[in-house]
Amino acid sequence: MPKYLVQASYTPEAWRAVIREKASARRQALQKLVESLEGRVEAIYFAFGEHDIVAIVELPDAVTAAGLGITVAASGMIKSRTTALLSVEEVDRALEKKINYRPPGG
Repeated sequence: MPKYLVQASYTPEAWRAVIREKASARRQALQKLVESLEGRVEAIYFAFGEHDIVAIVELPDAVTAAGLGITVAASGMIKSRTTALLSVEEVDRALEKKINYRPPGG
C-alpha cells in the first residue's frame, strides 16, 4: 500500500482543543480516520518547528490521500502537506525506466 508523509500545523483554535482533549485523543482520531479509509497509521509524532504533527500513513491510493488532505484542510483548523513516499525498491524500478528527456536548450 502506498505510504505518505503528512506534515501538519495547527491553528491556535486547534491547539486549544488539543489542550482540552490531550495529544493521545488526536492520535486516536487520526488512526480512526485513516482506518476508515482502509489505511494504516505507521507513525505519528508531535514536533517542534514549522510543523506541529508529522505522520507516516498508508493509504490505498493517491485519490484517497488527496481526499483526506482536502477534507482536513476544509476544516480550517489544520494546514497540512502530504508527500508520497517511495521505497528503495520502487526507486530502483524507477531508475530502470528508460526515459528520453531533453532539457530546455538541450
